[in-house]
Amino acid sequence: MSDRFKNWQYPKIEEGIPTTYNWLVQHVDNFKLGYKTDIGAFTYINAKYGVSIGDLVQIGSHCAIYSVSTIDNKSGPVVLGRNSRIGSHSTIMPGVTIGENAVVGAHSFVTKDVPSGEVVAGVPARKI
Repeated sequence: MSDRFKNWQYPKIEEGIPTTYNWLVQHVDNFKLGYKTDIGAFTYINAKYGVSIGDLVQIGSHCAIYSVSTIDNKSGPVVLGRNSRIGSHSTIMPGVTIGENAVVGAHSFVTKDVPSGEVVAGVPARKI
C-alpha cells in the first residue's frame, strides 16, 4: 500500500453534512466505516437500513449508495467487503453485498450481490 494512507484518520462524519473530503452520509447512526477507506468527493450514502464499509475499500467520486429506494420500495443493508473497489459515478442499490477484493467498474448500476474477487460493470452491472 502506498504512503498516502500513512497518516490516515477516521473523518468526522455528521448527519447530512459533507466531510472534509466532500462526501456525506444520511442516517449516520447506521453507518460503519472501515479502516483506511478512501471515499471520493460528492459520494452520497443513505444508511437508513445500514451501510457497512470494510477496511481498505476505495469508492470513486460521485457514487451513490442506497440502503433504501423510494422508486421501487426496496430496502436492506449494503455491505462493501474488505479491499473492494467501486468506480466513479456508480450506484449501489439496497440489499447489495460487494464481496472482498471485488471491483465495480465506473458508471455501473449494481442491483445484485457481487461475489468476492469478481469484476462487474455496466447498467445493470454484470460479470466481465
